[in-house]
Amino acid sequence: MRREPLTPMRTLFKATMDVDAANKALVDGTFQNTIQPLIDQLRPEAVYFTTDGGRRSCFVFFDLADTSLIPQISEPFFQLLRAEVDFRPVMNRDDLAKGLKTWGQQKKAA
Repeated sequence: MRREPLTPMRTLFKATMDVDAANKALVDGTFQNTIQPLIDQLRPEAVYFTTDGGRRSCFVFFDLADTSLIPQISEPFFQLLRAEVDFRPVMNRDDLAKGLKTWGQQKKAA
C-alpha cells in the first residue's frame, strides 16, 4: 500500500509543569535548556507562557510534520519537568473558513 506524503498539521502542544520540578529546573538551568531546543526544532508560529491550574505552562503552536516526533517533543517535559503534556490539532481563521465552506458545499449537495 502506497502512503501519501504527510501534510503538516497545525498543532497545539501544551505542557503544564510540576511546581517543584519546574522550580528546580529554573534554578539549575534545565528549564531553559529544555525549552530552547524545542523552539529551535519546531520553529513555532507562536509560543506562550502562563499559568494553568496554578502551575507553569507553555503553549506552543507549530506544524507537526510527523506524529513520530511526539516522543522527541514530549519526553523532555515528562522526564525533566514532570509535566502533563497534551497535543491538539488546531485551526486558524483561514482554516475554519475553508472548512466551513467545504461543509456548506457538501450540505447543499446532499
